[in-house]
Amino acid sequence: MKKSKKKDRVRKAPMSLSDIETTKDIKIPKDLLDQVIGQPTAVRRVRLAIDQHRHLLLVGPPGIGKSMLAQALAQHLRKPTEQVNIVNNPANMQKPFIEVVKHHSEVKTVSPQEVPAYVSEQLGFKCSICGSYGKYNEQYCTKCGENKFKRVSPRDEIRASCYAADGTEHDMTYKRKGGRIQIIGQEPELAVKGADKKKAKRTLIPLNRKNFIHATGASEVEMLGDVRHDPYGMHPEIGTPAYLRVIPGSIHEAHEGVLFIDELPHLGELQNYILTAMQEKKFPITGRNPQSGGASIKVDDVPCDFLFVGACNIKDVQEILPPLRSRVLGNGYEILLETAMEDSEDNRSYMAQFVAQEIVKDGKIPHALREAVDEIIGESKKRARIIDDQRNSLTLRLRDLGGVIRLAGDLASDEGAEFIEARHIKQAIDEAKPIEYQLQERYGSVWKGIEKDHIINPEYGKVGSSYL
Repeated sequence: MKKSKKKDRVRKAPMSLSDIETTKDIKIPKDLLDQVIGQPTAVRRVRLAIDQHRHLLLVGPPGIGKSMLAQALAQHLRKPTEQVNIVNNPANMQKPFIEVVKHHSEVKTVSPQEVPAYVSEQLGFKCSICGSYGKYNEQYCTKCGENKFKRVSPRDEIRASCYAADGTEHDMTYKRKGGRIQIIGQEPELAVKGADKKKAKRTLIPLNRKNFIHATGASEVEMLGDVRHDPYGMHPEIGTPAYLRVIPGSIHEAHEGVLFIDELPHLGELQNYILTAMQEKKFPITGRNPQSGGASIKVDDVPCDFLFVGACNIKDVQEILPPLRSRVLGNGYEILLETAMEDSEDNRSYMAQFVAQEIVKDGKIPHALREAVDEIIGESKKRARIIDDQRNSLTLRLRDLGGVIRLAGDLASDEGAEFIEARHIKQAIDEAKPIEYQLQERYGSVWKGIEKDHIINPEYGKVGSSYL
């Protein structure tokens, strides 16, 4: 795991608004933590979580950066170092077992007779003429008297690829080690003769994988894994072996990474399984459909050592299972996110950075003039006052503001404008209204608008506004 350096923790404010003409002038940080706006306490806790390997519970209204904080945590973790294979168990086909392969190189020393012939020949142990073995430093074969290297070029070291039973490729290095051969690689046993006799296996969790798993709203199967049904009942000729039908869940795919779940209370009893996985750092995969041919299959000790980041709205905190919250508090942090920040020169610069970030992320809209940024800042100040009753503040409910920026960008693109101008922002603010506001404007109130769905049209005798 990478340690954050103290010098990296001093965050510099972005360019002053007076120094830019358009958002194109603003340099966007590569570090996601530096892209988080107005959450200094949360960013500091995330950095601690990176260093100390801690879990997080992020609480606050929608659109204030919970998922970005979780992604930033994953960005700072080291890349996965373990590949998880599932191996066929000939003694009990219904109980495949797990093999964890470390990424670092392993070393195996064998005799020249145990490696492929071309390796022994090029390293000087085997005569390319008669096939007999001898000392590598003897140029002429002691048995046939011919030059051993007549048909091959002598080498001190050879690099070659080997293939596992599941078709994955592994790079190996062969080196002379006295009168023996040293094999260096991730799975050096693959490079030994007879490797094709190894037990059949396949990769369950690959080494090269994402270390951020977003599992919001996942079902039990998606979260915990499953075993696909085999209509042929694992028939030795036409059936599918159990190890080929095992599917990992989100908790397994998050191994060595981050498991992020927004709207955590909506998972209900699945929270108990997450708690178990966090405690044990491994969780079995079983067939979850009792009517399936995979119901009797079970794979024990599947690793799932992840950092958990849960998120929810303030009103839903009480719906999180107490043992799960206790687990987070015992080895992590609960963080109440800010909904507004002080209206200062630095924070206005951060708001301009946010505008630039949204434009670049979208990739389909033009950059914005400084006057357009000023309009966004004015709208941010207005929303902080109206929604959160925060005076002289800027809102941090940024997802909705992002929608305004995109609509303004679409309006600018539609008319072929080079930049988003202040008038585009004003028009977007006027048009980007929630449906509740639109109902109130059209019918006088939300409830009157709702009533229109139930008016009976006497001419057609139907219910619904589509007939009016």
